[in-house]
Amino acid sequence: MLRRADSVFRFGPYEVRTSSQEFRKDGTRIKLRGQPFLVLVALLEHAGEVVTREEIRHRVWASDTFVDFEHGLNTSIKKVRQVLCDSAAEPRYVETLPRLGYRFIAPVEVFPPNNGAKTPTADPQQVENLEPKPASVPEAATTPPPTVSGIPKSEPTRLVPWPFSLAFALMAGAVLLASAGSIRSLRSVSQVLNSGRGLAPRTYNSLAVLPFQNLAGDPSQEYFADGITDEVITDFAQVGSLRVISRTSAMQYKNTSRPAQQIGKELGVDALVEGTVERVGSRVRVRVQLIDAATDRYLWAKVYDNDLSDILALESSVAYDIVEQARGQMAAQSAFGNSRGPHAVNPPAYEAYLQGRYYWNKRSSEALTKSIELFQQAVSLDPKLAVAYAGLADAYSILGSDVLPVDVAQERARQAASTAIALDPSVAEAHAARALVAFYYDWDWKTAGIEFETALRLNANYATAHQWYSYYLDAMQRFPEALHEAQQAQQLDPLSLSINTTVAGKYLANQQYNQAMAIDKRVLEMDPGFVPAHRCLAKVYEARKMWPEALEELKKEVDLSQDSTRALGDLAYGLGLKGDRMEALRILKNLEELSGKKYVSPFEVAKAYVAINDHDTAIRYLEKSYREHESQIPFLDVTSALYPLHSDPRFIALVRQVGLPAS
Repeated sequence: MLRRADSVFRFGPYEVRTSSQEFRKDGTRIKLRGQPFLVLVALLEHAGEVVTREEIRHRVWASDTFVDFEHGLNTSIKKVRQVLCDSAAEPRYVETLPRLGYRFIAPVEVFPPNNGAKTPTADPQQVENLEPKPASVPEAATTPPPTVSGIPKSEPTRLVPWPFSLAFALMAGAVLLASAGSIRSLRSVSQVLNSGRGLAPRTYNSLAVLPFQNLAGDPSQEYFADGITDEVITDFAQVGSLRVISRTSAMQYKNTSRPAQQIGKELGVDALVEGTVERVGSRVRVRVQLIDAATDRYLWAKVYDNDLSDILALESSVAYDIVEQARGQMAAQSAFGNSRGPHAVNPPAYEAYLQGRYYWNKRSSEALTKSIELFQQAVSLDPKLAVAYAGLADAYSILGSDVLPVDVAQERARQAASTAIALDPSVAEAHAARALVAFYYDWDWKTAGIEFETALRLNANYATAHQWYSYYLDAMQRFPEALHEAQQAQQLDPLSLSINTTVAGKYLANQQYNQAMAIDKRVLEMDPGFVPAHRCLAKVYEARKMWPEALEELKKEVDLSQDSTRALGDLAYGLGLKGDRMEALRILKNLEELSGKKYVSPFEVAKAYVAINDHDTAIRYLEKSYREHESQIPFLDVTSALYPLHSDPRFIALVRQVGLPAS
């Protein structure tokens, strides 16, 4: 950090003289003494820089003074804001960085006491380009001004803070971009590394990006902050040697006040990234901090200030810089290359895409339908936005299981995934979606395997791809590999309800009932209304012939899903296994009547008929499932409910028609 002594600071109508401890407004002296004055000076000396709470403690509070530091600092900051007529919610002078410290954000001029000439402070947006001068070298007027991208900083030196200088910043930015050939415009604060001494030699192998805080003051902009978080996570995933926690688990810590050590332990990571997003007009400002999860120590902080059209460059820059801090320059260059500038985007199109992902992550039928509308809006505004086509493919693939007709869902998902890959072959989500279509609907096992492997090569941290690949490996009867992929997904997304339930299903298939039950119960502790966990737990009880417990879980599944046909089929199957044939037949008759009004899966009905030992009817429903190209058919030969059919020649012939590996 830059250090100054015995100086006169001027900002707005205010003046601070350090030698006499005077604070004036428009020439009139105002009382501000003691710790509040010293805190203000500490912030002024590093205008535009982050000053951590620990640094203020060492600077203002003596080490042998036993007082409530937190209370004292909070009181001092409150007093400083009072005399400056400032607001914590909408700061003009003193900005709070949650869990880190404070920053003086207004322009400041400095007058050395022994020289009448003005000496400007470092530009808050360019502070990372400056080095402290040796104490023996005076700051002479002949010293060349600092440069940015080779362009000298011109006089006069009065600084105009963002966003009040928006028009000027846009014009200046155009000149800088033209001269530097860069589509990025980074504006940085100084590094906060081990109290200013630089990063510790430790290498970080895993991290979690906590949800970025929305500073817009508008809840309707929440999608934007969440979207930036998602895209930064995706960019981090390019670093194969760095384990990055997936969005689902990270979002559990939105608006949390838990300490870093607790979060790090719960997620099993070495480091945390947290930040804020602020949007004003066409400009976006993102602040990020890197934190050691074991010590709660802030390692590094930076501010990025870009035009919305360059948002992709901003996101990739955040990822590059943090990887460089956590893993070193070689790791960053290996993952991202020397060029960190993706193409500019159409801002309205990208906003529609972020809104689409916001709804897609909710995973309800209504939200998925809304996400499709937004992804379609995005591609209509920017037909070259590959990630929006990938979003469409993801949404159609999921909706095809229960909501949309199979033929409609598979064709739309296939087209969207193919378009995304044609526009940008590096989009891992598009390859995963294409793999899912090839697996679930085309029954093209070779293509599905290649596309899953491609997706994971492009993004080894894509938890959903690991989860989907585990389904494929199950169908291919590569069971140890399937369990491994599911566990990989769990490590990347440890709080995902869906992924944890998938892991429980693998243990169930391996007859490791205690492990399956423990995971299912843990999932239901997190969300008692999560239907797939009730379904899986019911299957565990069925395998153990614990009929009261199994029926209780099945009835919960029916109630929570509002009598979905899938849940009714599961209940009929459970009743059939228990020996309650008449009640199972009653439900099956009800499903037959419902099939004229809504989609009823023939595959699920077939399982129930196996449970009541009606193999002929079960085979007929499986053949119907085959003709309709249901997504369950790839699991024909590994579904335990159908094991009693394995010796039936009709079943064997059906397995051969599908082209599945022999049992």
